Amino acid sequence: MKRKSTTRSSSTASPSNSTGGSDEDAWNAVEWGSDFLQYQPEENTPPYQPTQFKILYTDKYLYIGYRAFDSSPDSLVARMSRRDEFPGEWMEINIDSYHDLRTAFSFTYSVSGVRGDEFVSDNGNNWDTNWNPVWDGKSHIDSLGWTAEVKIPFSQLRYGSQTEPVWGIQVQRRVFRKEERSVWQYIPQNAGGWVSFFGELHGLRELPANRQVELAPYVVARTERFEKQEGNPFADGSRNGISAGIDGKVAVTRDMILDFTVNPDFGQVEADPGAVRLDGYEVFFQERRPFFVESRNLFDYQLTGSSAGGEYDADLLFYSRRIGGAPHGFPTLEDGEFVDQPQQTSILGAAKFSGKTAKGLSIGILESVTQKEYAEIDLDGERRDELVEPGASYFIGRVLKDYNQANTIIGGVFTAVNRGKGLDFLHRNAYSGGLDFQQFWNNRQWFMKANLNFSRVEGTREAILETQTGFVHYFQRPNAPHLNVDTTRTHLMGTGGTFKIGKFGGQPDKNGGVVKFETGMTWRSPQLELNDVGFLLAADEINHFTWVAYNIQKPFSAFRTLRVNYNHWARWDFGGQFLYSAFNTNIHGWFKNNWNLGAGLTWNPYEVSNNALRGGSSLRRPAGMGTFIYINTDGRKKIQLSSNINYAWGFGNTVRYQYFNVGLRWQVLDALQLSVYPDYNRSWRRQDQYVAQTQFNGELRTIVSEVEQRSISITARINYNITPDLTVQHYGQPFIFRALYDHFGYVTNPLAKKYDQRFHRYKGNEITPDDNSFSIDENGDGAEDYQFDKPDFNFIQFRSNLVVRWEYIPGSEVYLVWSQGAFPDAYGDLETPLHQSLFGNVFEGQPKPSNIFLIKATYRFLN
Repeated sequence: MKRKSTTRSSSTASPSNSTGGSDEDAWNAVEWGSDFLQYQPEENTPPYQPTQFKILYTDKYLYIGYRAFDSSPDSLVARMSRRDEFPGEWMEINIDSYHDLRTAFSFTYSVSGVRGDEFVSDNGNNWDTNWNPVWDGKSHIDSLGWTAEVKIPFSQLRYGSQTEPVWGIQVQRRVFRKEERSVWQYIPQNAGGWVSFFGELHGLRELPANRQVELAPYVVARTERFEKQEGNPFADGSRNGISAGIDGKVAVTRDMILDFTVNPDFGQVEADPGAVRLDGYEVFFQERRPFFVESRNLFDYQLTGSSAGGEYDADLLFYSRRIGGAPHGFPTLEDGEFVDQPQQTSILGAAKFSGKTAKGLSIGILESVTQKEYAEIDLDGERRDELVEPGASYFIGRVLKDYNQANTIIGGVFTAVNRGKGLDFLHRNAYSGGLDFQQFWNNRQWFMKANLNFSRVEGTREAILETQTGFVHYFQRPNAPHLNVDTTRTHLMGTGGTFKIGKFGGQPDKNGGVVKFETGMTWRSPQLELNDVGFLLAADEINHFTWVAYNIQKPFSAFRTLRVNYNHWARWDFGGQFLYSAFNTNIHGWFKNNWNLGAGLTWNPYEVSNNALRGGSSLRRPAGMGTFIYINTDGRKKIQLSSNINYAWGFGNTVRYQYFNVGLRWQVLDALQLSVYPDYNRSWRRQDQYVAQTQFNGELRTIVSEVEQRSISITARINYNITPDLTVQHYGQPFIFRALYDHFGYVTNPLAKKYDQRFHRYKGNEITPDDNSFSIDENGDGAEDYQFDKPDFNFIQFRSNLVVRWEYIPGSEVYLVWSQGAFPDAYGDLETPLHQSLFGNVFEGQPKPSNIFLIKATYRFLN
């Protein structure tokens, strides 16, 4: 049963003269909301400590007063952190101001004064911490526990124009030392939803029609220092500059907002971690730029999103990292020429329009424009420019409509990329879109979800040929009769989609356990192409997935919760070829001492790859097994340790994979935290690693080999929070990846059942090493038939960011940033032990690290 809380208007409520207490006369006008119940660990039982709250409002602000009773106030934990890290004791309110039963605005306030805010969507399945409204609060510890008072401007919320609206609300408290969560509106952990089960806030009258207007101009002063290169006019050792831009928000209506940015700068954003893949697949990097991550929930259109997991879950219709990425082109240089190549494409501006109408229609539109980029080339003082990236516009539009109290949801999405002329190997135009449908029933415990998607790319014959023969598609595969390469095509159209059904909620059994499941299929037609503004790992796939879980949410024995999962997967291509099967089980326990332990086992009896030979025939991979185990100690303690181990092997001594990760996080002070997470990765494949392709006697020769690859990375962080609004953060990661190839050969029968029948390994005089290549005499006549380069390599990088951030008034910030990057020329350093090569080259290698220092200042004007 939904609970009700009542608020009222006040002309005197203001926390500005208080110390965070909730005892002003104005607060006596409304009753306390109380009678909280535990959510975790013992749901639906009385909490360890009682909690109360009140809500008042004025013509501009919504006020929430909290009284968090505690019989041992000296035991309260007042840890500090940056915004959205939710440290120590806190109180939180979720506000469904649309009352759509699907979305909410979340405001969290800790006893130490740290703010956290999230935009909640998909009925609690998606919490976006990148939403950063302007609001404030105060807290105070007294003999009864602690109190807090928060002030939220109505301009930061979205709501309709009803005279007497009803809002959904949920209030939650965390007792840190017990790791207990208690809630005002009880929601079973296995309810199958969150927002749709909120209580209700009544008493609101004629809310202000505030039209939010926020303008945040900024200025950036930057200086870069790097090693001078003799003779290179572009590498004189320094580069300086000043730039300016503006960010803004304008409320078009009370429930629709326009965000925009002009000449954005993201110099304070943390660098990407090191990553290298030998299998040819693109590395997926998370979006970190504020404009694109804030309120991205509406644009986050996954093609699958299965609970069973799978690499295809990374496929997206919109991947914002495509906007402002590295230029696609690079000039061909003559002897003696030097080049100044832009590292990123400049974003001239971007805007997004989003919101939800009173009738349940969610709308999201994003448009971004990037400029032409030229490489500047110098030859003995004579300079010329060469286009490396044409100007482009990127668009995504998204709509969702709720019906039947959000139990039925219908949506659509459309994306477009339009480029200027100049680089014939790029698509001129790229379009994609989709329709999606969700249906919930039986109190949202059961669901059915489906989507149907399309893509169309247009360009020159060269561009469409590159798409057909590129890694994602490989139409030229000789064992793919359902595909053919058409060199005359100037466009390509494809489809994809997903259908799945499942159960996420239900009544617990006598042990407190609930069975959950999800099963479905997802497909990508051979012609589907999304990588102009989306993310697609591979086309020409039909995947089946099933996930079944038994979750015990009720504490028993040594456990707070226990979860056991089963998964299986199967895959075919559109020619009917069976590609993959795997079966997995895993178990995860959260113990009463707040440790976490998990383990899993996967059996992969059959696998065929359509990509491994880079356009050659499909290749049968060895069957095998894999396992993992992890353990994390209590995260509330001053010192937390963690460890994660993965081990996999191919039957018949064909593959070995090892991954080790250990971590240490040390809460030195309430305001200071140190952490270090070293990783070690080692894998070995006996013969099926792709090396090169060539022709011999009119036939394609695909060269393969044994390969051993190893990597080490160490991720270190220092977080010092002088106040909640003045923080110092340091991030650093040295990374090395080394691949050593041996025992070269070529593919003979790639789909043979027996592993050794798939390859011929060069013997004796068939292969002769040179300085940087291998010469092959396959027919034994003493003459070279073909050659290929030695593929061994060593890649090293070091990246770090030191950021001092001061929010001197709400919404206005100053950043001091020092970024360091080292990419030493250690490609051929293959004999030095891995760890020595890493640290020796990072700190002593050539070229020396580059350093960027910048100051960024913003001032936010609020209406």
